[in-house]
Amino acid sequence: MPTEYRQMSAELSSMLRLEVPPIAISFLEEAPGGMPAFDAPMAEPAPDGRTGRVPAGCVFWMKATDKSFTTVPEDHGNCSVGSLTHGLMSLREAAQKTDVQTLLDSGWVTEDMFPDIPAVSERPGCITYGPLPETLGDPDVVLIRVNPKQLMLISDALPDLYIGGKPQCHIVALAKEHGQVAASVGCMLSRTRTGMSPNEMTCAIPGSRLSEVLEKLRPAISVDASVATYAAEDSRRFG
Repeated sequence: MPTEYRQMSAELSSMLRLEVPPIAISFLEEAPGGMPAFDAPMAEPAPDGRTGRVPAGCVFWMKATDKSFTTVPEDHGNCSVGSLTHGLMSLREAAQKTDVQTLLDSGWVTEDMFPDIPAVSERPGCITYGPLPETLGDPDVVLIRVNPKQLMLISDALPDLYIGGKPQCHIVALAKEHGQVAASVGCMLSRTRTGMSPNEMTCAIPGSRLSEVLEKLRPAISVDASVATYAAEDSRRFG
């Protein structure tokens, strides 16, 4: 299995010319053997009790590009929005947290938006993150960071591609729960906490659809390359 995902990861990176390798995300009842726990210290609790090992669950995406690790729900606890989308906190619990209240007070979100935010349906015992080639099993989600041109290529290959905005982490739930290849233009909450480049967006691919996505990308990228050659040659007439 690792060999299979190593090959698919290499092909996905090569075809799209990804600057950051794909990562695998799995929602499990218990941590798999042989994978270390993410062991950064827990932060000093906020007045409402929020704490975690990183500012938000999306920060684990950045940490997972070069190492695999397991996390437990408490590790994600500082960001109530991410805890909601990842099935770690109910909507009622999230609504009582001061970070959510701050977002509401700012006008960044409204109360009527929350019930429609996609979320993982069953609370996991742990969530694993790591480079796709290192996955110990079939991942629930393959997450890639893309630029606008790379997202264009994915869109050309997948007419049903979903593209949304905030919160950025909701695409993980869409991929896992609904089998939807989903991209996000990002959100200010996540971009600030992760330090993601302004030129980057994210795309979540259901692990079960990775082979299909690769099959559809191959001809689409070839066609786009032909169009690029034509457009470049045609533009020479203009000096």
